[in-house]
Amino acid sequence: MLDQKNIARKIIFFVALIAAWQLLAASGIAPEYIFPSPVGVAQTLARGFANGTFLIGVATSLQRLLVGFAISAGAGVLLGLALGRIKLLDETVGALVLGLQALPSICWLPLAVLWFGLSESAILFVVVMGALLSITLATEAGIKNTPPLYLRAARNLGARGWKLYALVILPAALPAIITGMKLGWSFAWRSLMAAELLSASLSWGLGHLLSFGRDLNDMNQVVAVMLLIIAIGLVVDRALFAPLEARVRERWGLGAQ
Repeated sequence: MLDQKNIARKIIFFVALIAAWQLLAASGIAPEYIFPSPVGVAQTLARGFANGTFLIGVATSLQRLLVGFAISAGAGVLLGLALGRIKLLDETVGALVLGLQALPSICWLPLAVLWFGLSESAILFVVVMGALLSITLATEAGIKNTPPLYLRAARNLGARGWKLYALVILPAALPAIITGMKLGWSFAWRSLMAAELLSASLSWGLGHLLSFGRDLNDMNQVVAVMLLIIAIGLVVDRALFAPLEARVRERWGLGAQ
């Protein structure tokens, strides 16, 4: 019953929001090329999916994102594991990683263009740098926060070397790692959109479609692409990270919270 009420409240809220949007657009407070109506945006979405333009844009962006995030996840977990367990690396490389985390990921784009030119590699580099640091820092925090009691108990039971990491340290750090993955995914998604928007000549990603709509003063397309970006982010969070977080909470006895 509570879930049904929650769903009903959300439906009422979004219906009211769309109705208010339509009323504002119909009032003529601004021309359509500045303030589009939900009807116009819906027609643009339907047309974009019908002719395949949006499907190509979504597929292109997701392919870039998945490759960049996979690299970031693998490298970030390994680097975070090293920083969390090796004091010398933590005091040197760890300080560098912490400092670079404050740098907006789009700042890597000029460097990427100089190194790789206007290419797929440049965009991939920006995506990797957008996600890598947050995953690294979250993994490092999870490793450092592993209860010493777990380590002592594991050593007393004979766990050494890779077994200690695989069976004790990484499972204990898993909640923090998943949080880092979730943050890394969102940062990678934002980095990709910014890189595609500023390098729109490369190929037909969502950033290219966003830039194309801006150049044509087609706010219907701009808002339609923005809605697509939001929808993909929500779907990934609800379909991938939310169930994963729920399973981890249940495994650690936090499911009732």
